[in-house]
Amino acid sequence: MTQMLTPNGAPVSRLCFGTMQFGGNADIVASQSMYEDSRAAGINFFDTAYVYTGGQSEAMLGRFAAKERDDILIATKAAYDKPATKENVLASFEESRMRMNIDTVDLMYLHRFDPETPLQDSFEALAELREDGLIRYIGISNFAAWQVMKAAQIARSLGVTVDMLQPMYSLVKRQAEVELLPACHDQGIAVVPYSPLGGGLLTGKYATPGGTGRLSEDSRYTARYNVDWMHEAAAALPQIAADHGTEAATLAVAWVMKNRHVTAPIISARSSEQLAPSLAALDFEMDDTLYAEVTALSQTPAPATDRLEEA
Repeated sequence: MTQMLTPNGAPVSRLCFGTMQFGGNADIVASQSMYEDSRAAGINFFDTAYVYTGGQSEAMLGRFAAKERDDILIATKAAYDKPATKENVLASFEESRMRMNIDTVDLMYLHRFDPETPLQDSFEALAELREDGLIRYIGISNFAAWQVMKAAQIARSLGVTVDMLQPMYSLVKRQAEVELLPACHDQGIAVVPYSPLGGGLLTGKYATPGGTGRLSEDSRYTARYNVDWMHEAAAALPQIAADHGTEAATLAVAWVMKNRHVTAPIISARSSEQLAPSLAALDFEMDDTLYAEVTALSQTPAPATDRLEEA
């Protein structure tokens, strides 16, 4: 398994902070506060992307990390609003680097699989950047298992490796367990999943009338989690959390951290107050009994062979 290290050689933290809200729902004051809270908690792994908030996310992250650049692993993702050609990936990288005002991007992802562009072209760009010392690690995000294996094969043919996968994974989104996590384990690819709170569903705030957030404001998230059993699981989680003296969000993040295939879940928030329960997962010890109790709230996905008797 690829061991992710900061530029100064320190292992990455057990949580990664995602800066998707920087410059959007979080202004610069709130964004810097969350960055500082993350650093105080020991987080040295930060995630952004070319498309986040029109570039403000990258610019803010670069500004906050400037005085401690070698202590931070910075990950960004190539633009997915244009074809993932070699030229576009290289141009996206250069613009991201300029926004963050850094010489080297530690981890560069392909944000999504582009079915219209040969994956070989995209990886030629990443291999070139790595050979030139402009990126340290190569990642892929939102890839299916067969796409992961294809990427791993192409990477090897170019003399590089796929080091990281960023999939969706939470108590209510467990499809990654079927093939993605085993494939990454087999190929030595680290896993940094996003949305451990299920888009905010697992905070419990939607279990009562009036809960607002992505699920009520963004039609993509509404559709993604518009399943009755997911909402039932989310409604039951706060009581289990209360029984263990913690919050639902802390329990949800700790559940993802407990998976042996996971390197570091990506947490995010709009404010320091909202971020605190996720950070608390760093100090929460989830034993096997509690893990099983929480897991029982969700539906186990069918095996890849669809042999339900083996589930």
